Amino acid sequence: MTTTTLTTKLEAVNTLLDAIEESPVDTLESSGLVDVAKAKDTLDEVSRQVQLKGWNFNSEELFPFYPDSEGHITLPQNILKIDSLVTNTAVDLVQRGGRAYDKRNHTYIFKEPLKVNVVWLLPWDELPEAARQYIMIRASRVFQARQLGSDSQHKFSEEVEYAALTAMQQHETETGDYNILSGNWDAARILMR
Repeated sequence: MTTTTLTTKLEAVNTLLDAIEESPVDTLESSGLVDVAKAKDTLDEVSRQVQLKGWNFNSEELFPFYPDSEGHITLPQNILKIDSLVTNTAVDLVQRGGRAYDKRNHTYIFKEPLKVNVVWLLPWDELPEAARQYIMIRASRVFQARQLGSDSQHKFSEEVEYAALTAMQQHETETGDYNILSGNWDAARILMR
Protein backbone atom coordinates (compact mmCIF):
# COMPACT_ATOMS: atom_id res chain seq x y z
CA MET A 1 0.00 0.00 0.00
CA THR A 2 1.41 3.34 -1.05
CA THR A 3 1.29 6.16 1.48
CA THR A 4 0.56 9.55 0.02
CA THR A 5 2.40 12.43 1.65
CA LEU A 6 3.03 16.10 1.09
CA THR A 7 5.78 17.10 -1.33
CA THR A 8 9.11 16.69 0.43
CA LYS A 9 12.02 19.04 0.00
CA LEU A 10 13.93 16.19 -1.66
CA GLU A 11 11.12 15.76 -4.21
CA ALA A 12 11.14 19.50 -4.85
CA VAL A 13 14.92 19.55 -5.38
CA ASN A 14 14.62 16.58 -7.75
CA THR A 15 11.95 18.49 -9.68
CA LEU A 16 14.41 21.37 -10.09
CA LEU A 17 17.11 18.96 -11.22
CA ASP A 18 14.68 17.36 -13.70
CA ALA A 19 14.01 20.81 -15.15
CA ILE A 20 17.63 20.92 -16.33
CA GLU A 21 17.58 17.22 -17.28
CA GLU A 22 19.82 16.11 -14.40
CA SER A 23 19.38 12.79 -12.61
CA PRO A 24 17.50 12.75 -9.31
CA VAL A 25 19.36 12.28 -6.03
CA ASP A 26 18.51 10.07 -3.06
CA THR A 27 19.45 12.62 -0.40
CA LEU A 28 19.76 16.37 0.00
CA GLU A 29 23.22 15.84 1.45
CA SER A 30 24.65 14.74 -1.91
CA SER A 31 28.08 16.17 -1.27
CA GLY A 32 30.11 17.40 -4.19
CA LEU A 33 27.14 17.82 -6.52
CA VAL A 34 27.07 21.50 -7.41
CA ASP A 35 23.67 21.31 -9.11
CA VAL A 36 22.07 19.87 -5.97
CA ALA A 37 23.46 22.71 -3.84
CA LYS A 38 22.30 25.29 -6.39
CA ALA A 39 18.85 23.68 -6.58
CA LYS A 40 18.49 23.77 -2.78
CA ASP A 41 19.65 27.41 -2.69
CA THR A 42 17.19 28.38 -5.43
CA LEU A 43 14.33 26.58 -3.67
CA ASP A 44 15.15 28.39 -0.40
CA GLU A 45 15.46 31.75 -2.18
CA VAL A 46 12.10 31.43 -3.91
CA SER A 47 10.50 30.21 -0.68
CA ARG A 48 11.69 33.40 1.08
CA GLN A 49 10.39 35.56 -1.78
CA VAL A 50 6.97 33.90 -1.78
CA GLN A 51 6.59 33.90 2.01
CA LEU A 52 7.65 37.56 2.30
CA LYS A 53 4.24 38.58 0.96
CA GLY A 54 2.66 37.28 4.14
CA TRP A 55 0.03 34.58 3.78
CA ASN A 56 -2.48 33.25 6.26
CA PHE A 57 -0.24 30.24 6.95
CA ASN A 58 2.83 32.30 7.94
CA SER A 59 1.31 35.44 9.47
CA GLU A 60 0.15 36.13 13.00
CA GLU A 61 -1.63 39.11 14.47
CA LEU A 62 -1.12 40.37 18.02
CA PHE A 63 2.00 38.26 18.54
CA PRO A 64 3.62 39.24 21.87
CA PHE A 65 7.27 40.20 22.26
CA TYR A 66 8.79 40.92 25.65
CA PRO A 67 11.75 43.18 26.36
CA ASP A 68 14.75 41.69 28.14
CA SER A 69 16.21 43.14 31.36
CA GLU A 70 17.86 45.97 29.36
CA GLY A 71 14.64 46.81 27.48
CA HIS A 72 15.71 45.29 24.15
CA ILE A 73 13.45 43.03 22.11
CA THR A 74 15.56 40.49 20.26
CA LEU A 75 13.67 39.08 17.32
CA PRO A 76 13.86 35.47 16.12
CA GLN A 77 15.90 34.93 12.95
CA ASN A 78 12.92 33.60 11.00
CA ILE A 79 10.95 36.86 11.03
CA LEU A 80 10.46 38.24 7.55
CA LYS A 81 8.66 41.37 8.70
CA ILE A 82 6.95 42.89 11.69
CA ASP A 83 4.54 45.78 11.97
CA SER A 84 3.10 47.57 14.95
CA LEU A 85 -0.66 47.60 15.18
CA VAL A 86 -2.65 50.44 13.67
CA THR A 87 -4.34 50.97 17.03
CA ASN A 88 -0.98 51.44 18.79
CA THR A 89 0.16 54.94 17.85
CA ALA A 90 2.71 55.13 20.67
CA VAL A 91 5.32 53.21 18.67
CA ASP A 92 6.26 52.74 15.04
CA LEU A 93 7.98 49.38 15.14
CA VAL A 94 10.44 48.15 12.53
CA GLN A 95 12.99 45.38 12.37
CA ARG A 96 16.61 46.52 12.43
CA GLY A 97 19.02 43.67 12.34
CA GLY A 98 17.90 41.20 14.92
CA ARG A 99 16.13 43.70 17.18
CA ALA A 100 12.96 45.73 17.31
CA TYR A 101 13.38 49.49 16.82
CA ASP A 102 10.85 52.23 17.55
CA LYS A 103 11.08 54.85 14.77
CA ARG A 104 8.62 57.20 16.46
CA ASN A 105 10.65 57.45 19.67
CA HIS A 106 14.07 56.74 18.08
CA THR A 107 15.02 53.92 20.41
CA TYR A 108 15.71 50.22 20.78
CA ILE A 109 14.47 50.38 24.39
CA PHE A 110 10.96 49.20 25.27
CA LYS A 111 9.40 49.42 28.72
CA GLU A 112 6.40 47.21 28.03
CA PRO A 113 5.67 44.09 25.97
CA LEU A 114 4.50 44.72 22.43
CA LYS A 115 1.87 42.93 20.39
CA VAL A 116 2.63 43.13 16.69
CA ASN A 117 1.77 41.62 13.34
CA VAL A 118 4.43 39.13 12.25
CA VAL A 119 5.26 37.37 9.00
CA TRP A 120 7.35 34.26 9.68
CA LEU A 121 9.75 32.44 7.37
CA LEU A 122 8.64 28.84 7.74
CA PRO A 123 10.77 25.80 6.95
CA TRP A 124 9.69 23.59 4.04
CA ASP A 125 8.10 20.97 6.27
CA GLU A 126 5.72 23.54 7.81
CA LEU A 127 4.38 24.88 4.50
CA PRO A 128 0.94 23.83 3.23
CA GLU A 129 0.93 21.76 0.04
CA ALA A 130 -0.41 24.63 -2.10
CA ALA A 131 2.60 26.75 -1.12
CA ARG A 132 5.02 23.85 -1.70
CA GLN A 133 3.66 23.30 -5.20
CA TYR A 134 3.85 26.96 -6.19
CA ILE A 135 7.33 27.44 -4.72
CA MET A 136 8.58 24.25 -6.41
CA ILE A 137 7.25 25.22 -9.85
CA ARG A 138 8.42 28.83 -9.61
CA ALA A 139 11.85 27.73 -8.35
CA SER A 140 12.10 25.22 -11.23
CA ARG A 141 11.54 28.00 -13.76
CA VAL A 142 14.10 30.25 -12.04
CA PHE A 143 16.62 27.42 -11.71
CA GLN A 144 16.28 26.35 -15.31
CA ALA A 145 16.64 29.91 -16.59
CA ARG A 146 19.81 30.39 -14.53
CA GLN A 147 21.38 27.06 -15.39
CA LEU A 148 20.43 26.78 -19.04
CA GLY A 149 19.73 30.41 -19.88
CA SER A 150 16.92 29.51 -22.24
CA ASP A 151 13.38 30.70 -21.78
CA SER A 152 12.18 28.43 -24.58
CA GLN A 153 13.23 25.25 -22.76
CA HIS A 154 11.16 25.75 -19.62
CA LYS A 155 9.72 22.43 -18.48
CA PHE A 156 7.01 24.34 -16.64
CA SER A 157 5.25 27.03 -18.64
CA GLU A 158 4.13 30.37 -17.29
CA GLU A 159 0.61 28.97 -17.43
CA VAL A 160 1.54 26.08 -15.11
CA GLU A 161 3.19 28.54 -12.69
CA TYR A 162 0.14 30.79 -12.85
CA ALA A 163 -2.16 27.81 -12.17
CA ALA A 164 -0.07 26.91 -9.11
CA LEU A 165 -0.22 30.53 -7.90
CA THR A 166 -3.98 30.54 -8.41
CA ALA A 167 -4.29 27.34 -6.36
CA MET A 168 -2.21 28.91 -3.61
CA GLN A 169 -4.34 32.06 -3.64
CA GLN A 170 -7.49 29.92 -3.49
CA HIS A 171 -6.01 28.08 -0.49
CA GLU A 172 -5.35 31.49 1.08
CA THR A 173 -8.93 32.61 0.52
CA GLU A 174 -10.39 29.39 1.91
CA THR A 175 -8.22 29.27 5.02
CA GLY A 176 -7.87 32.98 5.74
CA ASP A 177 -11.39 33.62 7.04
CA TYR A 178 -11.21 37.07 5.53
CA ASN A 179 -13.88 39.65 6.23
CA ILE A 180 -13.88 43.08 4.65
CA LEU A 181 -14.59 44.74 7.99
CA SER A 182 -12.77 42.71 10.62
CA GLY A 183 -9.94 41.42 8.43
CA ASN A 184 -8.83 44.80 7.16
CA TRP A 185 -6.76 47.08 9.41
CA ASP A 186 -7.87 50.24 7.61
CA ALA A 187 -11.56 49.34 7.98
CA ALA A 188 -11.01 48.35 11.63
CA ARG A 189 -9.41 51.74 12.37
CA ILE A 190 -12.45 53.53 10.91
CA LEU A 191 -14.86 51.34 12.89
CA MET A 192 -13.00 51.99 16.13
CA ARG A 193 -13.34 55.80 15.90
